[in-house]
Amino acid sequence: MSRIGKQPISVPGGVTVTLSGDEVKMKGPKGEIVRHIRPEIKVAVKDNQILINPAQKTKKTQAFWGLTRAILAHSIEGVLKGFEKKLELEGVGYRVNLEGKNLVFALGFSHPVMFDAPDGIQFKVEKNVITVSGFSKDAVGETAAKIRSLKKPEPYKGKGIHYLGETIRRKAGKKASTGAA
Repeated sequence: MSRIGKQPISVPGGVTVTLSGDEVKMKGPKGEIVRHIRPEIKVAVKDNQILINPAQKTKKTQAFWGLTRAILAHSIEGVLKGFEKKLELEGVGYRVNLEGKNLVFALGFSHPVMFDAPDGIQFKVEKNVITVSGFSKDAVGETAAKIRSLKKPEPYKGKGIHYLGETIRRKAGKKASTGAA
């Protein structure tokens, strides 16, 4: 029995949930998300609550049951409040500018790096902090990971793009030796 899967999801005011076949459509003030449901799982909406139950008994049903509940809960939270991740640029000469909806990075390469905003994602830039926001948790996380992969933080000085608050494991550099040879 899935402990996560059997918990009902309450639907707050301002969010509408409609079921049609194997699709669940959630619409709120931030946007609209459509999620496809696996055939092993059955979804029902009763009294402003979403109930998730297994439709078949297979080995993977338990995992899909909890996964489906978590995905639907995150989707409702996203269309109501939205999600955001913050990234920080660290290093001399590393800069980012917002041009329209897209980001332009100066990362020490011989050319500026352009990063286009995917659908449903907004960027905000304040000094060296980039805020990635949107209504889909997976889209926000994936976009933030792609931005971070443009210039991952290096272990000696910590230069690069990293999540705000992320600790970077540092390595000791070369040690100066006293040449007594």
